[in-house]
Amino acid sequence: MDKETLNRRISAGNFVENNGSVLRAVNILKTKFNRLKDIKYALNIDKNDIENSVNYLHEAGYLHLRNSENRQPSSLSDDDFDALEGKLTAKGIQLLAGVIQDECVEI
Repeated sequence: MDKETLNRRISAGNFVENNGSVLRAVNILKTKFNRLKDIKYALNIDKNDIENSVNYLHEAGYLHLRNSENRQPSSLSDDDFDALEGKLTAKGIQLLAGVIQDECVEI
């Protein structure tokens, strides 16, 4: 196995693990929104990696994202990471509860 293939496999494994970590961390306040920059700080995950995870979780329907200042729905493509906050959707709660499964999220 060459170095590039190995790096891709490591990155893919981290992605799946990071997705689960982000989902669990966002769920800490349950019904309240959490600032993403606080989640990043708490998890100590590289900004690029956490942005990839948040983007996936949002696009998959597991996270509601909104701008923390105006409280309007948003996304990573519309706002800066540090301006966003998130909370789980019903589908995200189902995923954490084991009702549904996603091979890209390690619970």
